[in-house]
Amino acid sequence: MTEGTPPRLDIAQLIRRHPAEVAEMLAALHEDEAVELLRRLYRRRAAAEPLGEMEPDEAARLLAELNREDAAHILSHMEPDDAVDLLAELPAETVEDILSRLEAREATELGQLLAYPADSAGGLMSTEVVALPGDMTAEKAIEQLRAMAEDAETVYYAYVVNGGGKLLGVLSLRDLVLARPDTPLHRIMRSDAVTLPVTLDKEEVAHTFDKYNFLALPVVDSAGRLLGIVTIDDVIDVIREEATEDALKLGGIPAGEDHPLDPPQLSLKKRLPWLMGLVLLNMTVAAVITRFEGTISELAFVAALMPLIADMSGNAAAQALAVAIRGIAVGAVGWANLPWLVWKELRVGVFAGLALGLQIGLIATLLWQKPFFGLVAGVALAGTTIGACLTGGILPFVFRRLGFDPAMISGPVATTIGDLIGIGLFLSLATAFLPYLA
Repeated sequence: MTEGTPPRLDIAQLIRRHPAEVAEMLAALHEDEAVELLRRLYRRRAAAEPLGEMEPDEAARLLAELNREDAAHILSHMEPDDAVDLLAELPAETVEDILSRLEAREATELGQLLAYPADSAGGLMSTEVVALPGDMTAEKAIEQLRAMAEDAETVYYAYVVNGGGKLLGVLSLRDLVLARPDTPLHRIMRSDAVTLPVTLDKEEVAHTFDKYNFLALPVVDSAGRLLGIVTIDDVIDVIREEATEDALKLGGIPAGEDHPLDPPQLSLKKRLPWLMGLVLLNMTVAAVITRFEGTISELAFVAALMPLIADMSGNAAAQALAVAIRGIAVGAVGWANLPWLVWKELRVGVFAGLALGLQIGLIATLLWQKPFFGLVAGVALAGTTIGACLTGGILPFVFRRLGFDPAMISGPVATTIGDLIGIGLFLSLATAFLPYLA
């Protein structure tokens, strides 16, 4: 279906498709057409899953166009974590009205989930979890799982709790099925279960999943009581969001996601403040160039290589930045690794600088027939490369240590420092060798 096509699809055929495909159709339509299609899906009791597959803000916009009774009914059939993500995008009075129309148990459950920060394990979790007592037999547990399967978020694992709800261990379905029917669960469970504190930041949640490769992990409070589970599909969403956020920040868009189809004024609002700030930052480079106006006016060919020197400093810094920021983001390196990283980037900078310096030195000598100019250009680019590698490798750790987001601030600062080193060194050497270059 293309944008602008009326949603006249055969609903009986549509509801047999995967909810993710239906969600794509809803997102591609104009809003009024998408709302009409959502109403038709709702009449066939098939609206909840596609809404859960959509981006929360898009789903919220569509749900807000329905009457509150219909909206409440749809939310009651969504997974709790998806329903909470959607509700978080609605105005507070709308949320309160919708919750008042739900059954008391559902309203209480969603209200409790809404109380957790959206960027925490509590904000990601679903409360639909299979919790079984430790003295239950394997046979009874399998019967219980069959009865609970329809309402559970996932049945890859079952969780063993005591009478107070404290998590005792975890069961895989394989262990449960292979156990003797009369075996109590506490004898076949794994008591060393990996857990997520309810307040754990969502990035740390993603790191935990990456480390242990589980499909779901239990969420517990400070007393070890089982509150819910986070599943791998929620973590994939987190990884995608974080990757998008980091990419935008590296591009200098800190104010939120800039969608390719956003109105120009919205994109301008997100981009312009940062660009205006960078103008002020880069005035430092202009100030350095101003100090060497005499050299530039006397040796016009010097100006020809200034953009190359500045560009190569940015390229070298960007490579080191990408490695450092990626390492920090995935938890592979920390402040304690900084000395080794400095030593590594120093070696990379020296060898790369020598190669690049030799290259530009030969090119400059051949083009301008001035060996001293080739020497100046080569030494300047070599020094610039070394400085850029060190700057790009160190700054993310320093800013992280100071409490700043390294993905946001390291790039522009590293580029400016690289330009200052490169252009400053190049013009200083050109001035020093001015009698031999004239």
